[in-house]
Amino acid sequence: MDMEITSCLTPYKYPEPVLVGSGVEGAFDYHAVDCPFVFRHNDRFYMMYVGFDGSGYQTALAVSDDLLHWEHLSTILRRDEGAEWDSRNIAGTWILRDNEMSGPGTLKKWDGKYWLAYHSYPGEGYEEGSAKIGLAWTEDESLLTWNRLPDPILVPEDGEEWEKGGLYKECLIEHEGTFYLFYNAKNQDHGRWLEQTGLATSTDLVHWDRYEHNPVLRVTPDAWDSGFVSDPCVLRDGDRWAMFFFGYNYKHAQEGLALSTDLFHWSKLPEPILTVGQEGELDAIFAHKPSVISHNGILYHFYTASRRPQEGDRTCNIWPEFRSIAVATSKKLKD
Repeated sequence: MDMEITSCLTPYKYPEPVLVGSGVEGAFDYHAVDCPFVFRHNDRFYMMYVGFDGSGYQTALAVSDDLLHWEHLSTILRRDEGAEWDSRNIAGTWILRDNEMSGPGTLKKWDGKYWLAYHSYPGEGYEEGSAKIGLAWTEDESLLTWNRLPDPILVPEDGEEWEKGGLYKECLIEHEGTFYLFYNAKNQDHGRWLEQTGLATSTDLVHWDRYEHNPVLRVTPDAWDSGFVSDPCVLRDGDRWAMFFFGYNYKHAQEGLALSTDLFHWSKLPEPILTVGQEGELDAIFAHKPSVISHNGILYHFYTASRRPQEGDRTCNIWPEFRSIAVATSKKLKD
């Protein structure tokens, strides 16, 4: 397999955050924004993202015409609107889209509907309890009204030991009539857990089979990704598949890359492709949770950035951290 990775690299970090939480008490994004998923729809760019208000997660859309300046549009997945299992937290992470990394990044329909993958933690607070994975659909071209399936499609209780602690951060793709759902899972929901990436497949979005050789992406002991290999973003790059992900060694989270020819067997690059910044920079602690889209021949790699708080920050997380959405590009953008 071709291991040339130039097409996947985004070394130029935009110096300012592209999206910051509101800092408004009571708002869904009071403390932080997280988990970007960027796509094109009806000739505009959209970002689905998660907001944290101290009690849990809710999901929103923002819009942009240039991928750098974003405006909050609406909250689309809210607390207390789903079934009992997903009533406290609702974190949307992927909508079915075209597979090509160099393509337009537009959404695609199945059965006449758009399909959104999300996860929900049962408890109140930050990632409290063992999360489950669900799907929602819409025929609404504004993407503002979603219908959640009443039951989760994957639950940790049905999984192996490596995923007993909970499932989350989904990537849903369709290829040649089969749906592939990549997801994070952790081996326990307390203490210092290991977090790895698994795969389940389906032909109807209802019945799912876990891959028998999960996890497809595993941590590397004593390396930069010794604790987590998480948040898969899988796209087609020529005759191969590229998986952007983040690795975490319990100190810093950084972005990595794995390659595959069949979506089941992945070769992980040994070093990160997007590293944390210097002290004081947006991503001094974490540069993680990738979402990748191409526009005008430039690859845009969106990610969640984290650093220590500074005077003037609009938000502060429940621990001392400024968390925002950042972007890095394959070519240097004009100021």
